[in-house]
Amino acid sequence: MAIALATLAATYLALVAVLYVAQSALIYPAPDGIGPSTGGFEEVGYATSDGLELTAGYRAARSGFPTIVYFHGNGADWVSSVVATDRMVPEGYGVLAAEYRGYRGNPGRPSEEGLYRDGRAALAFLAANGVPFDRIVIIGNSIGAGVAVQMASEAPPAALVLISPFASLSGLVAEKFRWLPTGLLLRDRYENAAKLGAIEAPVLVLHGDADTLIPYSHSEKLASLRADIELHIFEGYGHDLAWHDIAEEAVLDFMARHLGKDENP
Repeated sequence: MAIALATLAATYLALVAVLYVAQSALIYPAPDGIGPSTGGFEEVGYATSDGLELTAGYRAARSGFPTIVYFHGNGADWVSSVVATDRMVPEGYGVLAAEYRGYRGNPGRPSEEGLYRDGRAALAFLAANGVPFDRIVIIGNSIGAGVAVQMASEAPPAALVLISPFASLSGLVAEKFRWLPTGLLLRDRYENAAKLGAIEAPVLVLHGDADTLIPYSHSEKLASLRADIELHIFEGYGHDLAWHDIAEEAVLDFMARHLGKDENP
């Protein structure tokens, strides 16, 4: 019995050690290879505060329209953001399909603080190109919602949209691995719920009730933080909600109601 218990304990500790070491690869499974870019977007570059040169995709807004900064999920790249905004671009909205370190050939290794630096660099790129912060809509999908919330907490945008977000990465991981001391192991936490209530911008939260990766209860928790947060739960949709027309239509309606067109761009 003692040998069996010792073996079990050793196996458990070994698994804990492996997960601790491998957590970055599990949280940031950047796609292998670089697929083609997409028409209508130009590849642009911008520098982060720690000296990385990142490449992303950009399409300027039609005169008078806001610009969307789109932070994609952890298993995609900036071209996926183009797909997720293909109903918005024809309406006149600009899109900066932001990219992260370690993704799509960019240098560096992703981390929570690193992605925040990347987000700030994306916003600085727009400022340098004459796009004021009050004409920016920040959209974050999945883990990109963590970057979006942090950026909006630092300076309020015109609006904030979260698609399939978690209330916190630490809470989500604790739900998935109840048998692990995740509070001690996890380096990146993305505590969205701790930040969202203080953000001074219109907020829209979208989630599918068939999402098996991030339960929609996380979006319900986020929406409960402010009485004016708009929440839409879509029946039968999973974690790929962001790429469905129904999500884009909800975002378009939200932006039309809260932003409209600037007659004096």
